[in-house]
Amino acid sequence: MAAQQGAGAGASSAGEPAAARARSGGSSAGRLEEAQVRAMFDRIAGVYDLMNTTMTAGLHHRWRARAADLARVGPGSRVLDVATGTGDLAIELARRVFPGGEVIGSDFAEGMLARARRKAAAGDSEHVQPHFEWGDALELAYGDDSFDAATVGFGARNFSDLGRGLREMTRVVRPGGRVVVLELTTPARPPLSLFYRLWFDRLVPALGRLAGAVATLRPGASDPRAQAAIGEAYSYLPSSVRRFPAPALLAAEMEQAGLGEIVYVLTAGGIIAIHAGTVPPERA
Repeated sequence: MAAQQGAGAGASSAGEPAAARARSGGSSAGRLEEAQVRAMFDRIAGVYDLMNTTMTAGLHHRWRARAADLARVGPGSRVLDVATGTGDLAIELARRVFPGGEVIGSDFAEGMLARARRKAAAGDSEHVQPHFEWGDALELAYGDDSFDAATVGFGARNFSDLGRGLREMTRVVRPGGRVVVLELTTPARPPLSLFYRLWFDRLVPALGRLAGAVATLRPGASDPRAQAAIGEAYSYLPSSVRRFPAPALLAAEMEQAGLGEIVYVLTAGGIIAIHAGTVPPERA
């Protein structure tokens, strides 16, 4: 698979679920309203971690650890994790900045943030505890040069304006600091490309529908919209991956955002791309 992640600020219609397009009137602008995106992620929060683990066989934790490596942070560093979702990458980063560091996880879906806070509170109290707060990836509420690194894990696909989101991440990182993007990509060569299409186009949406049905059976489950939202979210996922720039194009987007020394690595047979760029000493 692929991990689904918290939303930054809207999503475009090429990956928009049909039901959501109908609700939004199918406008030519092709954008989900921010409130619709946020509601979708709020409603899948309860199954989010289970779905990620199921679809990736638990490998998403390894991919986040690799992204944290590329952030090049250490004790005392200050890091921002954008579109943090349920906080897995922020928690991984918190292990790296102990002692004396700080990690902020930002997302605009309160349901995801609530789970992130609970997860962090139940974790290792000897490490830095991430702080999770509401935020819009396209208008980060932090000053210039505020962080040693900024990361986004499986959330950049959900930026309604990818360039703007990357520019904001670059803005808040000090010169010499790193911006890291962990994201899904589409393998081009068979046989993996064939398996990937089967997995993403058929099995992932089916798992989403199943998860939505199971969620309605839980004690206290009373919102029938949650089932539809879970199914829509995991139908949206394959489309959003297809729409996202290929690794070389994403590297070019990061360069346009003002980053230099851009590198990327492909892992998991080319399904996962991890990009990293450095904020130059003198900004353009």
